[in-house]
Amino acid sequence: QEINLDYILELIFEKNKKLKNKSELVEEIRRTIRSSLGHRAKETLIIEFINRSDLDKFKDNSNLIEDFFKFAQGEKRREANELIHGESLDVEKAKRYFDNSLRQEFASDSGTELHSILPRMSPLNRNYLATKRRVLQKITEFVDKFKGVGGEI
Repeated sequence: QEINLDYILELIFEKNKKLKNKSELVEEIRRTIRSSLGHRAKETLIIEFINRSDLDKFKDNSNLIEDFFKFAQGEKRREANELIHGESLDVEKAKRYFDNSLRQEFASDSGTELHSILPRMSPLNRNYLATKRRVLQKITEFVDKFKGVGGEI
């Protein structure tokens, strides 16, 4: 049975009340996340949320879920900007490509959209294919990590 993100977040709330120890909580949540193929890419995001948050302040799980999505959207914008600037991508086209990829839940290399966000270089340049593969791999990891968290880039 596939575990959804809301279940994992509710589990964080429930386990935090029982364990009161973040390291035990993190290990328990890691085991749960790793048992779910669809959420393994989100493991670092969820663990980072646990480590950065004061989980005791949440009165109910809906507040925790709301805070997680705010946190995840902020991280998505931060990581998108790091990727754009780190790879010298066209800012506006890259944001549009990321949004489309997140909506489709996968990054596509068909068509001209991926090529249009890459740094200016000829497809005949010997570095072009390596750059395209590297950028596509990073975008694929980005999409897997942030699909389903909503918000704009």
